[in-house]
Amino acid sequence: MTDTNDLDLVIERRLDAPRDLVWRAWSDPKELAKWWCPKPWHADVVEFDLKPGGAFHMSMRGPEGEAFDNPGAFLDVQLKERIVFTSSLKAGWRPVLQDSFPMTAIITMQDDTGGTRYTARVLHADADGRKQHEEMGFFEGWGACIDQLESLAKELKGTSL
Repeated sequence: MTDTNDLDLVIERRLDAPRDLVWRAWSDPKELAKWWCPKPWHADVVEFDLKPGGAFHMSMRGPEGEAFDNPGAFLDVQLKERIVFTSSLKAGWRPVLQDSFPMTAIITMQDDTGGTRYTARVLHADADGRKQHEEMGFFEGWGACIDQLESLAKELKGTSL
């Protein structure tokens, strides 16, 4: 866990899965729903159009009936290398009215000795938003999701699209 900027939260890990499979787990909505939020929560992919300006809309449900709707949009997509999305916009670059802090996430994937160097950097508009996100359990929650991503990517080995 590394903080490189007063407004960023960063997790960098080496995943024991090849980048192609990590990318597949990220880019296939059916697979994404399996790891997106920490268990016992459940994620539903509402909209997913993996291209700049495309919709990235997730809905999360907790075991006690809690629900979080997360509309957003992809800002940048570089095949098997980088995904950038934001909660500030929805599909077609339309602004989103938000109840909480806006954020932009930059996900990078690089080959790393038979595995993948995976970095999730989340940018916030101000120190209060960063603090709120961290206090919500950013490192624990996103860390658990990355563990689930790694596990799923390993399971995908030998399966076809």
